[in-house]
This record gives sequence, C-alpha cells and structure tokens, in this order.
Amino acid sequence: MDKSMLAAVFWSATCVVAYIYLGYPALVWTLARRRRPAEAEYLESPLSVVIVAYNEATRLPSKIDSILAADGSAAIHEIVVASDGSTDATCDLMQNHSDPRVRLLHFDQRRGKPAVLNDAIPQCTTDIVVLTDARQELHPGALKALVANLSDPGVGVVSGNLVFRHTADETTTARGVGVYWKYEKFIRSHESQWRSVPGATGAFYAIRKDLFRPIGEQTLLDDVVIPMQAIERGYRCVWEPAAIIYDDPATSSQQEVVRKRRTIAGCAQLVLRQPRWLFPWSNPIWIEYTSHKIARLVSPALLVVMLAANAALAGQPVYRVLLSAHICFYLAALSGWLIQRCGRRSVCFAAPLLFLTLNVTTVFALWDAVRGRFRATWQKAI
Repeated sequence: MDKSMLAAVFWSATCVVAYIYLGYPALVWTLARRRRPAEAEYLESPLSVVIVAYNEATRLPSKIDSILAADGSAAIHEIVVASDGSTDATCDLMQNHSDPRVRLLHFDQRRGKPAVLNDAIPQCTTDIVVLTDARQELHPGALKALVANLSDPGVGVVSGNLVFRHTADETTTARGVGVYWKYEKFIRSHESQWRSVPGATGAFYAIRKDLFRPIGEQTLLDDVVIPMQAIERGYRCVWEPAAIIYDDPATSSQQEVVRKRRTIAGCAQLVLRQPRWLFPWSNPIWIEYTSHKIARLVSPALLVVMLAANAALAGQPVYRVLLSAHICFYLAALSGWLIQRCGRRSVCFAAPLLFLTLNVTTVFALWDAVRGRFRATWQKAI
C-alpha cells in the first residue's frame, strides 16, 4: 500500500474514533442547546415498584424502607419483590413485611432478570411501573423526581441518575470509572434534552405499563431493549438528573472488566437480535442509538488500524510526532495498570487505563457474542 493510501486509512480511522468519543458528544450538546427542556410537574398517579432480586435478603429491608420513606411514596400502590429463584430468607422476609403494600412474587427456578420482568410487570396493578434493584441506595427525592417526567404525555420512559460514591482511598480503576461515568452522563443529559436517550439506568427507571412488551429471556441489556421498544412507538426516553441513586464503583480492574464485558456483549447482542434499529427508517433516534451504543464496538479495530498505519508512516516528521503521542498514551495506560497492581492510586493515568481497558474488553465481549455466550443470570459480586 502506497503512502497516500496509508495516510487516507490513518486519517479516516482517526476521524471515526474522534467522532465516537468527541464529535458525537459535541454534536448532541449543540443540538440540545436549541431546545428548552420542559418543566416536569408533580404526578399524583398511583404507581408500582418492581424489584427483581436473587438472594438479596440482607439488602431488601433497607431498600424497601428507603422507598417507603421517599418523597412521593404515598403514590406507591404496591412494591412487588420478584424473587428469581432465591434460596435465602428473601421470601420469608417479604411475606412477613409489616407494610401491606409489599407483595412477593416467587419463581422457583432462577431464570434471569428479563424473564422475571416479563412475568412481573404484567401483574402490576397500576399504569406506571418503577423498576429498581436491591443494591443501590435511593435519594429521598429520587422517586418523586423520576415519575414527575411522566406528566408529559410524550414521555414513555424515565431514567434515573446513578451516582458513584467516592472515597479518599479509591483505586485508580474507581477514579477512572468516575471520570468515564461523568462523560456518559454528559452525553445522556443532552440526548434527553434533544430527543431521547437510547436506554435507561437499569437500577432505577420508570415506564408506562402499557408500553412494556416482553423481551427475550437471554437479553443482556433489558434496560436498553425495553426503552427502545417504547421509543419505536413514538415515545421519548428521558434522563432525570434529580432522580439519584447511589452505588459504589468497581474497586479493581477485574471487577470493571466483568461488568463492562457483559455490557458490551449486550450491545453486540442488540446488533444480532434487533437489526432493524440499525436503519434510520425504522429507528426514530438512529443517530443517538448508532453513535452511542453501536459505534464503540468498532473502536478497537480502528485503534489497531490507526497505530499500524501511523507506524508505517513514521518516516515522515508529522507522523513520527503522532506515533510518539500514540506510544506515550499507551505507556500512560500501562503505567496506570502497574501502579494499581502495586496497590497505589494514580490521578493522571486513570483515564488512559480505563480507555484501554474498555477497548480490550470490547474485543473479548465481541468474542463472547460470536460464540453466543449470552447469560441473563448475573454473577453477584460479594
């Protein structure tokens, strides 16, 4: 391949990577600025809360107490705890709960969250359903802020805002996750203001019950498929910054790899099982969906192409400088990994380490997808 062709390949790959990580956030920020967000009003409609749980006896009591103590909890008609084959004390605790609104749905066989949602949501007795997990802590004003968005008849799904707690002794990985999550929320907030977010925060979101449609039992990203089905029908999925739930970030790179590998494999699964969403004529938010959820799947290949083409062009001064920048970036990521392996923290290397980790993880996740290794049951972290 001659030098001009190599240069074209290098700059084409560079432009696509730049669009994925910088151009698209800038685009959605620009488009969002042209729209003034509507003010949400308090919604007094009765609602159901669904918690899918597997062996969460130690967490459920405090989670339910926080829901019942939240602002707007008077509108809660029922709290449905859907036990996905739990073998601990979950069933006994829920059957004997002091609040009559707490209702247990127990399934003997563990099948995974999607299958349980398919059975549990149709059994809810209200028009609005709030889905949440047992682990995360609910902010007192989160419930009221979440459902208020449904006062807009054009909104079908509302996503909560996951906030990671931070400590003074957090690891390099935890710091990197925090930086990445701020970046993600920047994108989601402006997608929401412009049109729709292509997915919700699975740990806390609300949906109009009549918009729910059963999903595949091995679906990995139920919090993408369920909102996208509502979007297909002409409704919006919005992100509510005041609907805060708290969680702890992954403290080790291995924990983050496991979590992200599943998420990325879920994006690959979307391509295989929901191919219609790849076309603009059947996806009302095609730009958001392909740019935010799908384009990152090709990022590792593009990075390899960029590095290989850059190395081949290193005889020219400008490409020699770019290659040096390339090498420095990957050395920074390696340094972050080595520092963390030594039990230390690094501010400077957190972002490069997480970026490289995510792209390496994407390769393994795509390999999972090729082999059809989709498991809806989640391996709990202790």
